[in-house]
Amino acid sequence: MDLTRRHALTGAAALTAAPLLSAHPAKAAAPVAGKQNASFYRYKVGDAEVTVISDGANTFPLGETFVLNAKKDEVNAALEKAFRPRDKMTIQFGPLVINTGGKLVVIDTGNGPGAFASSKGAVGQFSSNMAAAGIDPKSIDMVVISHFHGDHVNGLLTADNQLAFPNAEVLVPAAEWKYWMDDGEMSRAPAGRMEGLFKNNRRVFEAGLKKKVTPYEWGKDVAPGLLTVESIGHTPGHTSFVLSSGADKVFIQSDVTNDPDLFVRNPGWHLMFDQDPAQAEKTRRKVYDMIAADRMRVQGFHYPFPGLANIEKDGSGYRWVPAPWNSSI
Repeated sequence: MDLTRRHALTGAAALTAAPLLSAHPAKAAAPVAGKQNASFYRYKVGDAEVTVISDGANTFPLGETFVLNAKKDEVNAALEKAFRPRDKMTIQFGPLVINTGGKLVVIDTGNGPGAFASSKGAVGQFSSNMAAAGIDPKSIDMVVISHFHGDHVNGLLTADNQLAFPNAEVLVPAAEWKYWMDDGEMSRAPAGRMEGLFKNNRRVFEAGLKKKVTPYEWGKDVAPGLLTVESIGHTPGHTSFVLSSGADKVFIQSDVTNDPDLFVRNPGWHLMFDQDPAQAEKTRRKVYDMIAADRMRVQGFHYPFPGLANIEKDGSGYRWVPAPWNSSI
């Protein structure tokens, strides 16, 4: 059948003009759900089982300085190219729970219960989605933190400032711990966002966590098959990970990029949240050249859920290709 655009439009007009088949309401109509399903997704890396657990998504107006070295019109053009609306950003958050076979490991903890309340449930969903996935926080053996921004550490505490993972050791990058716990660095922090980050990190880690914290160095396994990788720039101690089991690997990139439609396609763009944007760009290009060359899957904390993708070189940037959804593990 030769279906042209003119035929399709003619058919649509005819449907609009046609009378309803019945004037009686459908008796079986159900109320709309009004909310999304619990968001978690599982996949295997060799014998290890990864559960991506959504912490929700934050939508806000696109400002002039979200990308420091690109004009707002350029950013809007990139959003439109990805079939996304202009003038607003939606950033997603994806902590992980990894079952190595011997350990149950959380990587990053989301925005926390305070953000859940202030956002009316838009973010801070990690604990409820983890429960929906059948994972008891008391069963977590260790929590591994990539860096000390609130969307990664605030979920270490419950709403009443108790330990969210009471039986877990908390592992943090040694360089990150040294920087944020340095009183001199805190005294020199500019007023506003940076000052707030220092205060928030003291709040989180002084709530009974200090004695449970173990700093780790780069280039070593912190859990079976979980290698720490220096990826500084976003913060002074920002860390990524390679999860390996048998011949299978995935690169857990933390915040090497933020939104992939912007910063994977345009690795030279500088994010307002990167503490050292030039170093962050250098790291981004180095990491993505390696991932593309090795054809290694990447797990992105701020990628669209569930955040698992493949990367290839594309001109001066990269193209990200979401991994196919797998209905079985």
